[in-house]
Amino acid sequence: MLFDNFKLFRDIAQNKSISRGASLNAISQSAASQYLQELERRMGVALLDRTTRPLALTPAGRLFYELCRDSLRREEQFQVQLQNLKGLAEGTVRVASIYSVGLSEMSRLQEEFAARFPNAQLHVDYLRPDKVYEAVLADQADLGLVSYPEAARDLAVIPWREEAMTVAAPPSHPLAAKRVLLPADLDGQDFVGFDEDLMIRRELDHFFRDHGIEVRMAMQFDNIQMIKEAVALGSGISILPARTMQAEIAQGRLMSIPLHAPDLVRPVGIVHRKRKRFSHAVQSFLELLLEQPAPV
Repeated sequence: MLFDNFKLFRDIAQNKSISRGASLNAISQSAASQYLQELERRMGVALLDRTTRPLALTPAGRLFYELCRDSLRREEQFQVQLQNLKGLAEGTVRVASIYSVGLSEMSRLQEEFAARFPNAQLHVDYLRPDKVYEAVLADQADLGLVSYPEAARDLAVIPWREEAMTVAAPPSHPLAAKRVLLPADLDGQDFVGFDEDLMIRRELDHFFRDHGIEVRMAMQFDNIQMIKEAVALGSGISILPARTMQAEIAQGRLMSIPLHAPDLVRPVGIVHRKRKRFSHAVQSFLELLLEQPAPV
């Protein structure tokens, strides 16, 4: 189908990779290469500069990419309007989510969405925050769930919730006996933190500086799940959204100790491409997200 070919070229151009574009369209790299060669033969012009790494578009390739992108957006609008005329929530809702939100809640949301809208499907990819933004901008996801959401020229943010941050510690840790911790109680502690390129790490570093706290960074990871495991094994304490520790608390592997720092929260938001027309299914899932109770 014509739109399938448009999508293949758009994905190759956006990812600057034939293999990645082929993977996103569930075809072999060989098939994608043959499509490109036939396309260039019929047009009589090169669309990709194959002498560079990563691949770059030629001037003709840029023109064709813009045609593909604009046509796909028009086709998307047509499908949305057609579904809305039918009055049915059907089709696939594509969500890109950071791990801590997706793994803790998406299973329940998928069940509730399926029960309400049996003709619609929910597809979720669990990604690092930067990859969530990329997926939304590249039209590979309708909605993105991220912490510390940031709007941009082509991205809109819908605030979702603010999550209280508490100290995570193994039950055997001396701080676990305290009912409430002061920021000063963290000074000099072994700490399991986030990678330096993540917004949550920068926010916590700012919190430490403001309170004159110095922690000993024992380990650092790019996701909450690994941090929880390291803390449970006794590598140090951490500061995490309280709601992400519920399973480990129930298992007796972690303690969540309130921290006397009411302004220390993790904002979570929903990002989407600006001017995107939501299908009835996407709008229905968005409403399901927004009706979720505020975190305790």
